[in-house]
Amino acid sequence: MSTRAAEPHPVEDVHGDGRWMSVHKHFLHDAKEKEPEVVLIGDSLIHNMICSPIWKLMFEPLHSLNLGVGCDRTENVLWRVLNGELDQIEPKVIVLMVGTNNHGDTAEQVTEGIMAIVKAILDKQPSSYLIVMGLLPRGEHPNPLREKHSAVNRLLSDQLANTPMTTFLQIDDQEFFLPGPKGGDPVTPSTGVIPRGLMHDFLHLTVDEGYQKLCDPLLEEIQNCLGTFVKVESTSFDTGSAAEDAALEGK
Repeated sequence: MSTRAAEPHPVEDVHGDGRWMSVHKHFLHDAKEKEPEVVLIGDSLIHNMICSPIWKLMFEPLHSLNLGVGCDRTENVLWRVLNGELDQIEPKVIVLMVGTNNHGDTAEQVTEGIMAIVKAILDKQPSSYLIVMGLLPRGEHPNPLREKHSAVNRLLSDQLANTPMTTFLQIDDQEFFLPGPKGGDPVTPSTGVIPRGLMHDFLHLTVDEGYQKLCDPLLEEIQNCLGTFVKVESTSFDTGSAAEDAALEGK
């Protein structure tokens, strides 16, 4: 039986200012006006990417469109997909990242919601390549949400394994933890500590080092999907100019 996480719902306008629906309408306009090759859709972890210098350096040259909305849950992104945000475009690559805001839903329910979005995207854009991002760890210290995210990632990895035109991309959790003592046991979600230098509130990524951890492997996967020969060694800011030049040469 379907759960709310897998049923399309707009965000309830509890503040009475219509912000969420206004953003959706602007996305419809942007999709109609632009011809993106890469579309990223999801929650604040996608949206806040545009605040990072990495977006301008590496995603803009790839003709990217950001359809991220803060606080969105799986059912909200599903509603947006089913209500036109992907209808006016023909992207080569679509990136999906959502699920961290589905508080109260089980790992199985969150996975069901993400898989419902996957089906909707593939139905809308059957010729696009889809990259589904795994959920990141959250919270400075070990907590139940980390364990749930790990369970969601395991379920997604299994369920997406044989899905055509789709890749599941999970960033190693250890990338976001302080290193453990030399010679000690490996750091895991049940033991790792997240530094504020990577997640300023232990959920959202910092615009520099945090997004670099996410975007280095994501950009590599996007470029593989695009079939370009853009050679980007890193999104680090001391090599940003060279990286941008390389991206422009590959257009």
